[in-house]
Amino acid sequence: MVKTLQEAIAEVTNLSEADQEQIGRKLLSHVEKLRQLRLEIDKGVRSLDAGEGARLDIEEFLRQMNEGHDKQ
Repeated sequence: MVKTLQEAIAEVTNLSEADQEQIGRKLLSHVEKLRQLRLEIDKGVRSLDAGEGARLDIEEFLRQMNEGHDKQ
């Protein structure tokens, strides 16, 4: 375990059980999101390696993203 994580865990052990539980749930949720992101990235890399990628028109992409924000 890296030093920073060890230090964080040591600090968390000084908190109330309720706070420890909340932090633990948030940490596990964050780890799961990272795990899912890694799976999606690996899937995308495999797709690109297999020649399944397509060129992206970045200007069109940004226009579409900005249109979505204008509606909010």
